[in-house]
Amino acid sequence: MRYLSKAKKLGDVLVVGLNSDSSVKKIKDDGRPIVPQRERAEVLSALEFVDYVVIFNESTPYNLIKSVQPDVLVKGADWKGHEIVGADVVKAKGGRVARIKLVKGRSTTNIIKKILNTYG
Repeated sequence: MRYLSKAKKLGDVLVVGLNSDSSVKKIKDDGRPIVPQRERAEVLSALEFVDYVVIFNESTPYNLIKSVQPDVLVKGADWKGHEIVGADVVKAKGGRVARIKLVKGRSTTNIIKKILNTYG
């Protein structure tokens, strides 16, 4: 929530690109996603600062970024600038890429590890 709230402050409209279930299965461990895409989208849509949620099936949101053509592309600060997918599209039209610091230890992967270490 903190990350998305900060992202909203960087522009007028916040469009969240959400990996589909098939996309998550391609890029994450077995057993992912934990929560189905419809429910993840529902939670994101309920946040007052999220204007739109768009589910994408590819392993990256590149095609979504090309389609939306955002003025600001926001990614977590754990990504290096040259690694951010779609940065070229945004910068080519005069936009900018913003990296937001994440809350340490709050990734889904870390939460799963903590649950497994406690109850597994």
